[in-house]
Amino acid sequence: MASATTVPGNIAIGAARARSRRLLRPILMLGGVAVVIVGAGWWWLQGGRYVSIDDSYVRAAKLAVSDDIAGIVGSVEVHEGQHVNKGDKLFTLRDRQVRIALDGAKANLAMTALTMEAMKRDYQRMLRDEDVREAQVQSDQASFDRYANLVKGGGVTRAEYDDARFKLAADKASLDSLKEQAEVQLARLGGNPDVDVTTTPQYLQAKAQVDEEQRQLDHTVVYAPFSGTVTNVDATQPGMYLTTATAAFGLVSDEHVWVEANPKETELTFVKPGDPVEVTVDSYPGQVWHGSVESVAPASASEFSVLPAQNSSGNWVKVVQRLPVRIRVDRKPGDPDLRAGMSVEADIDTGHVRHVSDLLP
Repeated sequence: MASATTVPGNIAIGAARARSRRLLRPILMLGGVAVVIVGAGWWWLQGGRYVSIDDSYVRAAKLAVSDDIAGIVGSVEVHEGQHVNKGDKLFTLRDRQVRIALDGAKANLAMTALTMEAMKRDYQRMLRDEDVREAQVQSDQASFDRYANLVKGGGVTRAEYDDARFKLAADKASLDSLKEQAEVQLARLGGNPDVDVTTTPQYLQAKAQVDEEQRQLDHTVVYAPFSGTVTNVDATQPGMYLTTATAAFGLVSDEHVWVEANPKETELTFVKPGDPVEVTVDSYPGQVWHGSVESVAPASASEFSVLPAQNSSGNWVKVVQRLPVRIRVDRKPGDPDLRAGMSVEADIDTGHVRHVSDLLP
Protein backbone atom coordinates (compact mmCIF):
# COMPACT_ATOMS: atom_id res chain seq x y z
CA MET A 1 0.00 0.00 0.00
CA ALA A 2 2.91 2.37 0.76
CA SER A 3 4.62 1.70 -2.58
CA ALA A 4 1.42 2.47 -4.46
CA THR A 5 1.27 5.97 -3.05
CA THR A 6 5.02 6.62 -3.58
CA VAL A 7 5.05 6.06 -7.33
CA PRO A 8 2.45 8.69 -8.20
CA GLY A 9 4.22 11.16 -5.92
CA ASN A 10 7.54 10.69 -7.72
CA ILE A 11 5.85 11.10 -11.06
CA ALA A 12 4.36 14.41 -9.95
CA ILE A 13 7.71 15.69 -8.70
CA GLY A 14 9.42 14.72 -11.96
CA ALA A 15 6.76 16.47 -13.98
CA ALA A 16 7.19 19.61 -11.90
CA ARG A 17 10.93 19.60 -12.43
CA ALA A 18 10.50 19.14 -16.16
CA ARG A 19 8.16 22.15 -16.28
CA SER A 20 10.73 24.19 -14.30
CA ARG A 21 13.50 23.27 -16.73
CA ARG A 22 11.34 24.21 -19.69
CA LEU A 23 10.63 27.62 -18.13
CA LEU A 24 14.26 28.18 -16.99
CA ARG A 25 15.77 27.52 -20.43
CA PRO A 26 14.25 30.52 -22.21
CA ILE A 27 14.89 32.68 -19.17
CA LEU A 28 18.59 31.76 -19.22
CA MET A 29 18.77 32.25 -22.98
CA LEU A 30 17.13 35.66 -22.80
CA GLY A 31 19.23 36.55 -19.74
CA GLY A 32 22.44 35.59 -21.54
CA VAL A 33 21.48 37.69 -24.54
CA ALA A 34 20.63 40.57 -22.22
CA VAL A 35 24.00 40.26 -20.45
CA VAL A 36 25.80 40.27 -23.80
CA ILE A 37 23.82 43.30 -24.95
CA VAL A 38 24.46 45.17 -21.68
CA GLY A 39 28.15 44.24 -21.74
CA ALA A 40 28.51 45.27 -25.36
CA GLY A 41 26.71 48.52 -24.63
CA TRP A 42 28.94 49.24 -21.66
CA TRP A 43 32.04 48.43 -23.72
CA TRP A 44 30.83 50.70 -26.52
CA LEU A 45 30.08 53.57 -24.15
CA GLN A 46 33.52 53.23 -22.58
CA GLY A 47 35.29 52.66 -25.90
CA GLY A 48 37.72 55.44 -26.87
CA ARG A 49 38.15 56.66 -23.30
CA TYR A 50 41.30 54.73 -22.43
CA VAL A 51 44.38 54.59 -24.63
CA SER A 52 47.01 51.99 -23.76
CA ILE A 53 50.47 52.54 -25.27
CA ASP A 54 53.25 49.99 -24.94
CA ASP A 55 55.61 51.83 -27.29
CA SER A 56 56.79 54.10 -24.47
CA TYR A 57 60.12 54.79 -22.83
CA VAL A 58 61.56 56.70 -19.92
CA ARG A 59 63.40 59.82 -21.04
CA ALA A 60 65.66 62.15 -19.06
CA ALA A 61 67.59 65.33 -19.70
CA LYS A 62 71.09 64.26 -20.67
CA LEU A 63 74.24 66.07 -21.62
CA ALA A 64 77.56 65.17 -23.21
CA VAL A 65 79.77 67.21 -20.89
CA SER A 66 82.45 69.15 -22.78
CA ASP A 67 84.29 72.45 -22.59
CA ASP A 68 84.46 75.42 -24.94
CA ILE A 69 88.23 75.59 -24.64
CA ALA A 70 90.78 72.95 -25.58
CA GLY A 71 93.44 71.73 -23.20
CA ILE A 72 95.04 68.86 -21.33
CA VAL A 73 92.92 67.24 -18.63
CA GLY A 74 94.41 67.97 -15.23
CA SER A 75 92.09 65.96 -12.99
CA VAL A 76 88.79 64.10 -13.04
CA GLU A 77 86.82 64.76 -9.87
CA VAL A 78 84.08 62.11 -10.27
CA HIS A 79 83.80 58.38 -10.84
CA GLU A 80 81.49 56.20 -12.89
CA GLY A 81 77.89 56.22 -11.69
CA GLN A 82 78.45 58.96 -9.12
CA HIS A 83 75.55 61.24 -8.29
CA VAL A 84 76.43 64.92 -8.47
CA ASN A 85 74.55 68.06 -7.56
CA LYS A 86 74.32 71.19 -9.62
CA GLY A 87 77.57 73.14 -9.25
CA ASP A 88 79.74 70.17 -8.25
CA LYS A 89 83.20 70.05 -9.85
CA LEU A 90 83.46 67.46 -12.65
CA PHE A 91 86.96 67.86 -14.12
CA THR A 92 89.70 70.43 -14.66
CA LEU A 93 92.11 71.37 -17.44
CA ARG A 94 95.71 72.42 -16.90
CA ASP A 95 95.65 76.20 -16.68
CA ARG A 96 99.31 77.28 -16.89
CA GLN A 97 99.09 78.30 -20.53
CA VAL A 98 95.89 80.25 -19.93
CA ARG A 99 97.36 82.03 -16.91
CA ILE A 100 100.36 83.12 -18.97
CA ALA A 101 98.03 84.44 -21.66
CA LEU A 102 95.99 86.26 -19.00
CA ASP A 103 99.10 87.91 -17.55
CA GLY A 104 100.07 89.04 -21.06
CA ALA A 105 96.60 90.46 -21.69
CA LYS A 106 96.68 92.37 -18.38
CA ALA A 107 100.11 93.80 -19.23
CA ASN A 108 98.82 94.86 -22.63
CA LEU A 109 95.84 96.54 -20.96
CA ALA A 110 98.13 98.51 -18.64
CA MET A 111 100.34 99.47 -21.58
CA THR A 112 97.29 100.63 -23.53
CA ALA A 113 96.20 102.83 -20.63
CA LEU A 114 99.68 104.38 -20.43
CA THR A 115 99.76 104.89 -24.20
CA MET A 116 96.41 106.66 -24.14
CA GLU A 117 97.54 108.94 -21.31
CA ALA A 118 100.71 109.70 -23.26
CA MET A 119 98.64 110.53 -26.33
CA LYS A 120 96.59 113.00 -24.30
CA ARG A 121 99.73 114.72 -23.05
CA ASP A 122 101.29 114.61 -26.49
CA TYR A 123 98.25 116.40 -27.86
CA GLN A 124 98.70 119.19 -25.33
CA ARG A 125 102.39 119.42 -26.34
CA MET A 126 101.36 119.73 -29.98
CA LEU A 127 99.06 122.60 -29.11
CA ARG A 128 101.93 124.38 -27.36
CA ASP A 129 104.22 123.77 -30.34
CA GLU A 130 101.48 125.14 -32.53
CA ASP A 131 101.30 128.33 -30.45
CA VAL A 132 105.08 128.72 -30.67
CA ARG A 133 104.99 128.22 -34.42
CA GLU A 134 102.08 130.64 -34.69
CA ALA A 135 104.14 133.31 -32.90
CA GLN A 136 107.07 132.60 -35.22
CA VAL A 137 104.84 133.04 -38.27
CA GLN A 138 103.60 136.37 -36.95
CA SER A 139 107.21 137.49 -36.42
CA ASP A 140 108.14 136.36 -39.93
CA GLN A 141 105.13 138.17 -41.33
CA ALA A 142 106.17 141.41 -39.64
CA SER A 143 109.75 141.07 -40.90
CA PHE A 144 108.54 140.32 -44.41
CA ASP A 145 106.22 143.33 -44.42
CA ARG A 146 109.05 145.56 -43.23
CA TYR A 147 111.48 144.20 -45.84
CA ALA A 148 108.87 144.67 -48.54
CA ASN A 149 108.76 148.40 -47.80
CA LEU A 150 112.52 148.74 -47.49
CA VAL A 151 113.42 146.82 -50.65
CA LYS A 152 111.62 149.44 -52.75
CA GLY A 153 113.83 152.23 -51.38
CA GLY A 154 116.98 150.13 -51.37
CA GLY A 155 117.08 149.83 -47.58
CA VAL A 156 117.57 146.04 -47.86
CA THR A 157 118.88 143.90 -50.62
CA ARG A 158 116.72 141.77 -52.79
CA ALA A 159 118.34 138.67 -51.30
CA GLU A 160 117.37 139.67 -47.77
CA TYR A 161 113.83 140.27 -48.95
CA ASP A 162 113.69 136.83 -50.57
CA ASP A 163 115.06 135.18 -47.42
CA ALA A 164 112.32 136.82 -45.35
CA ARG A 165 109.67 135.69 -47.84
CA PHE A 166 110.92 132.09 -47.97
CA LYS A 167 111.23 131.93 -44.17
CA LEU A 168 107.64 133.11 -43.79
CA ALA A 169 106.39 130.49 -46.25
CA ALA A 170 108.38 127.70 -44.55
CA ASP A 171 107.11 128.60 -41.09
CA LYS A 172 103.52 128.77 -42.40
CA ALA A 173 103.90 125.29 -43.88
CA SER A 174 105.38 124.06 -40.60
CA LEU A 175 102.43 125.56 -38.72
CA ASP A 176 99.95 123.85 -41.04
CA SER A 177 101.77 120.55 -40.48
CA LEU A 178 101.60 120.95 -36.71
CA LYS A 179 97.86 121.70 -36.91
CA GLU A 180 97.28 118.58 -39.01
CA GLN A 181 99.28 116.42 -36.59
CA ALA A 182 97.26 117.80 -33.67
CA GLU A 183 94.01 117.02 -35.50
CA VAL A 184 95.16 113.47 -36.13
CA GLN A 185 96.07 113.05 -32.48
CA LEU A 186 92.73 114.48 -31.43
CA ALA A 187 90.95 112.02 -33.71
CA ARG A 188 92.81 109.17 -32.01
CA LEU A 189 91.40 110.49 -28.74
CA GLY A 190 87.89 110.36 -30.15
CA GLY A 191 87.69 114.12 -30.57
CA ASN A 192 87.91 114.73 -26.83
CA PRO A 193 91.32 115.81 -25.46
CA ASP A 194 90.11 115.07 -21.89
CA VAL A 195 88.61 111.68 -22.72
CA ASP A 196 88.45 109.01 -20.01
CA VAL A 197 91.07 106.48 -21.04
CA THR A 198 88.87 103.55 -19.96
CA THR A 199 86.21 104.51 -22.54
CA THR A 200 88.50 104.59 -25.59
CA PRO A 201 88.27 101.84 -28.24
CA GLN A 202 91.92 100.91 -27.75
CA TYR A 203 91.42 100.36 -24.04
CA LEU A 204 88.14 98.50 -24.51
CA GLN A 205 89.77 96.17 -27.03
CA ALA A 206 92.58 95.37 -24.62
CA LYS A 207 90.04 94.95 -21.81
CA ALA A 208 88.04 92.52 -23.94
CA GLN A 209 91.15 90.42 -24.40
CA VAL A 210 91.67 90.33 -20.64
CA ASP A 211 88.05 89.30 -20.14
CA GLU A 212 88.39 86.54 -22.73
CA GLU A 213 91.52 85.14 -21.10
CA GLN A 214 89.83 85.33 -17.70
CA ARG A 215 86.82 83.49 -19.12
CA GLN A 216 89.07 80.75 -20.47
CA LEU A 217 90.78 80.48 -17.10
CA ASP A 218 87.41 80.16 -15.37
CA HIS A 219 86.40 77.45 -17.85
CA THR A 220 89.40 75.29 -17.04
CA VAL A 221 87.21 74.04 -14.20
CA VAL A 222 83.98 72.40 -15.38
CA TYR A 223 80.98 72.17 -13.04
CA ALA A 224 77.75 70.17 -13.28
CA PRO A 225 75.02 72.28 -14.92
CA PHE A 226 72.30 70.21 -13.23
CA SER A 227 71.95 67.35 -10.76
CA GLY A 228 72.27 63.84 -12.08
CA THR A 229 74.46 60.80 -12.52
CA VAL A 230 77.70 60.78 -14.49
CA THR A 231 78.47 57.98 -16.92
CA ASN A 232 81.24 56.93 -19.30
CA VAL A 233 83.73 58.66 -17.01
CA ASP A 234 86.56 56.29 -17.85
CA ALA A 235 86.71 57.76 -21.36
CA THR A 236 88.50 60.80 -19.89
CA GLN A 237 91.79 60.46 -18.05
CA PRO A 238 94.33 63.01 -16.72
CA GLY A 239 96.88 63.92 -19.39
CA MET A 240 94.39 63.47 -22.23
CA TYR A 241 94.12 66.37 -24.69
CA LEU A 242 90.50 67.43 -24.85
CA THR A 243 89.25 69.43 -27.83
CA THR A 244 86.13 71.58 -27.90
CA ALA A 245 84.45 68.93 -30.09
CA THR A 246 85.19 66.06 -27.69
CA ALA A 247 82.82 65.12 -24.88
CA ALA A 248 84.50 64.24 -21.61
CA PHE A 249 81.65 62.04 -20.33
CA GLY A 250 77.88 61.97 -19.97
CA LEU A 251 75.54 63.42 -17.37
CA VAL A 252 71.98 62.11 -17.00
CA SER A 253 69.52 64.15 -14.96
CA ASP A 254 67.65 62.51 -12.09
CA GLU A 255 65.28 65.46 -11.69
CA HIS A 256 64.02 66.20 -15.19
CA VAL A 257 62.57 62.78 -16.08
CA TRP A 258 59.52 62.09 -18.22
CA VAL A 259 57.91 59.36 -20.33
CA GLU A 260 57.75 59.55 -24.08
CA ALA A 261 54.90 57.53 -25.57
CA ASN A 262 54.53 56.93 -29.29
CA PRO A 263 50.88 56.08 -30.00
CA LYS A 264 49.40 55.65 -33.45
CA GLU A 265 47.72 58.71 -34.87
CA THR A 266 44.40 56.86 -34.78
CA GLU A 267 44.71 56.54 -30.99
CA LEU A 268 45.07 60.28 -30.43
CA THR A 269 41.50 61.23 -31.25
CA PHE A 270 40.60 62.28 -27.71
CA VAL A 271 44.06 62.62 -26.11
CA LYS A 272 44.81 66.11 -24.84
CA PRO A 273 47.23 67.80 -22.43
CA GLY A 274 46.22 67.32 -18.81
CA ASP A 275 44.71 63.85 -19.22
CA PRO A 276 45.62 61.57 -16.26
CA VAL A 277 47.98 58.70 -17.00
CA GLU A 278 48.95 55.48 -15.22
CA VAL A 279 52.50 54.35 -15.93
CA THR A 280 54.00 50.93 -15.33
CA VAL A 281 57.64 50.07 -15.98
CA ASP A 282 58.71 46.66 -17.15
CA SER A 283 61.60 46.66 -14.66
CA TYR A 284 59.27 47.12 -11.67
CA PRO A 285 56.24 44.79 -11.95
CA GLY A 286 53.33 45.89 -9.80
CA GLN A 287 54.66 49.42 -9.31
CA VAL A 288 52.36 52.11 -10.70
CA TRP A 289 53.20 55.76 -11.24
CA HIS A 290 50.64 58.45 -11.87
CA GLY A 291 51.09 61.45 -14.10
CA SER A 292 49.46 63.48 -16.84
CA VAL A 293 49.85 64.26 -20.50
CA GLU A 294 52.18 67.24 -20.78
CA SER A 295 52.10 67.75 -24.54
CA VAL A 296 51.31 66.12 -27.85
CA ALA A 297 53.88 66.59 -30.61
CA PRO A 298 52.76 68.97 -33.38
CA ALA A 299 54.29 66.71 -36.04
CA SER A 300 55.22 63.08 -36.55
CA ALA A 301 58.81 61.94 -36.45
CA SER A 302 58.85 61.47 -40.23
CA GLU A 303 58.36 65.21 -40.69
CA PHE A 304 61.83 65.77 -39.27
CA SER A 305 63.58 63.02 -41.20
CA VAL A 306 66.41 63.89 -43.57
CA LEU A 307 64.46 62.52 -46.52
CA PRO A 308 60.74 62.94 -45.77
CA ALA A 309 58.26 60.90 -47.78
CA GLN A 310 57.33 62.38 -51.16
CA ASN A 311 53.88 61.21 -52.17
CA SER A 312 53.38 63.43 -55.19
CA SER A 313 54.62 60.70 -57.56
CA GLY A 314 51.44 58.68 -57.08
CA ASN A 315 53.37 55.62 -55.91
CA TRP A 316 52.03 55.91 -52.41
CA VAL A 317 51.21 53.48 -49.60
CA LYS A 318 49.38 54.84 -46.58
CA VAL A 319 51.21 54.10 -43.33
CA VAL A 320 49.77 54.92 -39.93
CA GLN A 321 52.07 57.47 -38.32
CA ARG A 322 53.09 57.75 -34.69
CA LEU A 323 53.23 61.06 -32.83
CA PRO A 324 55.27 61.43 -29.62
CA VAL A 325 53.30 62.22 -26.46
CA ARG A 326 55.19 63.66 -23.51
CA ILE A 327 53.97 62.42 -20.12
CA ARG A 328 54.88 64.01 -16.81
CA VAL A 329 55.44 61.44 -14.07
CA ASP A 330 54.67 62.22 -10.43
CA ARG A 331 57.44 60.62 -8.39
CA LYS A 332 57.42 60.19 -4.65
CA PRO A 333 60.23 59.60 -2.15
CA GLY A 334 61.08 55.93 -2.01
CA ASP A 335 59.95 55.19 -5.56
CA PRO A 336 62.33 53.03 -7.62
CA ASP A 337 64.72 54.89 -9.90
CA LEU A 338 63.45 55.66 -13.37
CA ARG A 339 66.37 55.30 -15.75
CA ALA A 340 66.46 56.70 -19.25
CA GLY A 341 65.56 54.11 -21.88
CA MET A 342 63.43 51.85 -19.67
CA SER A 343 60.39 50.32 -21.40
CA VAL A 344 57.06 51.63 -20.17
CA GLU A 345 53.36 50.97 -20.62
CA ALA A 346 51.19 54.07 -20.37
CA ASP A 347 47.40 54.09 -19.95
CA ILE A 348 45.82 57.46 -20.73
CA ASP A 349 42.35 58.30 -19.45
CA THR A 350 40.95 60.73 -22.02
CA GLY A 351 37.71 61.16 -20.08
CA HIS A 352 35.72 60.75 -23.29
CA VAL A 353 32.33 59.02 -22.86
CA ARG A 354 30.10 58.01 -25.75
CA HIS A 355 26.34 58.67 -25.64
CA VAL A 356 23.46 56.77 -27.12
CA SER A 357 22.60 59.92 -29.04
CA ASP A 358 25.81 59.40 -31.01
CA LEU A 359 24.06 56.50 -32.78
CA LEU A 360 21.17 58.67 -33.92
CA PRO A 361 21.35 60.30 -37.34
